[in-house]
Amino acid sequence: MISRNFSLCILMACLPLVAPAQSAPPLPPAASAPAATRAADPSLFGDLGGLPVIRQVVNDFVAIMLADERIGFTFKDTNLPRLHEKLVEQFCLLSGGGCIYTGDPMKEVHQGLKLTNAHFNALVEDLQLAMDRSGIASRTQNRLLALLAPMQRDTVTR
Repeated sequence: MISRNFSLCILMACLPLVAPAQSAPPLPPAASAPAATRAADPSLFGDLGGLPVIRQVVNDFVAIMLADERIGFTFKDTNLPRLHEKLVEQFCLLSGGGCIYTGDPMKEVHQGLKLTNAHFNALVEDLQLAMDRSGIASRTQNRLLALLAPMQRDTVTR
């Protein structure tokens, strides 16, 4: 199990993907892609199981988040198909799978949501549970979480 602070960082990275869709057109991929993607490790994509497993993890992750009383309410106005698509893009890109993240910047998406570290921690726990269900090894989970962690500062707003 990873540390609480590390888990918080992961949660924050995912939160922009679960926020309601913005009305403005998305920025070009280079401007909106997470900064951590520049250090993507293609071996991580393979270790995660490629797109089929990433899609399954995201399916489980979204279902777990929606059912989680600690954070499920934060998704009430969320465009769920868009959320799913952006999470797959982000996880694929970060893991070196060659996908392009077409979502909005994390800071912009989470602005005004008043998300706390407790929300972030809950999201990370839900992601870990989804990865556990897909049989992803802890070491591999931690590698993905480390790439998501820097996004915490853009998502926790209170």
